[in-house]
Amino acid sequence: MSERAPVFGDLGDFTPRKSSARMDPKALDQIAKENGFPSRSAREQPGDKEPTQAQPRQGRRYTTGRNRQINVKATEETINLLYSVADELNQPLGAVLELALKALVTQRSEAEK
Repeated sequence: MSERAPVFGDLGDFTPRKSSARMDPKALDQIAKENGFPSRSAREQPGDKEPTQAQPRQGRRYTTGRNRQINVKATEETINLLYSVADELNQPLGAVLELALKALVTQRSEAEK
């Protein structure tokens, strides 16, 4: 059986490149600025944020018997309302959904009477 050909060819004469000294970051920024390369770092400017942008939420970890996931599309206002009610009641989102659905069913049955 013939031998398999080396994947990278003959690397017998390979010698690693010596590490070079790094340039000063300020000098690199100046060179980039002179040549029209924008910085990748985000610079927050006043007025950039939209007024409807949600605040970062705290993590929620609850041990419940719920093991099914539901994914629904909603408006930003509805999502914020759901999270604010869940925070106010100190309940997981699933429990808030259960309470809301039970209240809706109760309201509809009372309206039919």
